[in-house]
Amino acid sequence: MYTATTRAIRVTVQPRYLPEQSDPAKSQYVWAYQVRIENTGAVAVQLRSRHWKITDGLGRLQEVKGRGVVGATPRLEPGEVFEYTSGTPLSTPSGIMGGTYQMVSDTGESFDIEIPTFSLDAPGAARQLN
Repeated sequence: MYTATTRAIRVTVQPRYLPEQSDPAKSQYVWAYQVRIENTGAVAVQLRSRHWKITDGLGRLQEVKGRGVVGATPRLEPGEVFEYTSGTPLSTPSGIMGGTYQMVSDTGESFDIEIPTFSLDAPGAARQLN
């Protein structure tokens, strides 16, 4: 698992390779990742948008920006948790992902929180630093 905490918002990510959806002979590799966002602070916050940076094993960068996550813009009271699962394909057997969520607090302040950078590695793939 990979974890980052920004301004009392803890983001934990656990990636998982999906061999049943992957086809290495066609350079198609697919991962799911489970995200847990926990408000450990004293002020409620709402997730407004996401900005992912996905880099494959050849160093090619893809950026994904958009409103919310999985169709939701969750609001988290202090102590609350929001979890979701999503996925990403790559054309190489390894890569990395990370990024930011834009949050807004109940006091009206907008700020970015870190999504920890995590490794995507197919079983048996040569690990390399991207």
